[in-house]
Amino acid sequence: MPSDRNRRAAAGDACVVGFCGTSWRPAKARTLVEAVAGDLASRHGIGLDILDLVDAGPGIGAFSRDGLGADALRVVEAIEAADALVIGAPVFQGSYPGLFKHVFDLVRPDALKNRPVLLTACGGGLRHSLMVEHQLRPLFGFFEASTVSTAVYAGAAEFTDGRLVSPAVHARIADAADQFAAHLKSRSAVAA
Repeated sequence: MPSDRNRRAAAGDACVVGFCGTSWRPAKARTLVEAVAGDLASRHGIGLDILDLVDAGPGIGAFSRDGLGADALRVVEAIEAADALVIGAPVFQGSYPGLFKHVFDLVRPDALKNRPVLLTACGGGLRHSLMVEHQLRPLFGFFEASTVSTAVYAGAAEFTDGRLVSPAVHARIADAADQFAAHLKSRSAVAA
C-alpha cells in the first residue's frame, strides 16, 4: 500500500518545506531560502511553505519531544511530514545555531530517509562557507536524506538592504534548484 508521501508525489503534490534556523525576521538565511523558493516556483512550479525558529516559539527549548509546546511540535512534525526540504542555516562562530540543531535532535531518525534536501547557509564572510559541507551535509547524512550536490552559501557581501543581489549566488540557486526539482521528479516517477 503506498504511503501518503508516495500518493502525494505521484499526484504531483509534493509537500516541500523550507526550514530556517533563524530566531528573528527579517534574516538573511530566510531571504536565501525565499530566493530558492522563488526560483523553484517560477521555473519548476514547485511551491513550499517556509518555517523558522520564530514559528516554533519558546517551547522549542524543551528537553524532549514530549515537552514541546504546540507551535514547536507543529514545526517538528512539518519537517517530518515533508516530501522534501530546503534548509537555511545562519552561521555563527563557524557552525549552525544550537537551537537549529536541537530541532533536528527532536526529529525521528527515520523521518527524512531518502528525502531530497537542498542546503543553504548564510554567514558574515566566505570563511564560513565550508560549514555547509562539514556540518550541514553530515547532519542530513545521519538521517539518510538525499542532499542535492549543489549547496548555496551567501556571505554578507551578497546582500544589499536585506536583498540578495549577487548574480553568482543566484546562478548557484538555479543550479541547486534544477537538481532539487529533478530529484523530486524522479521520486514522483518512482512513486507512480
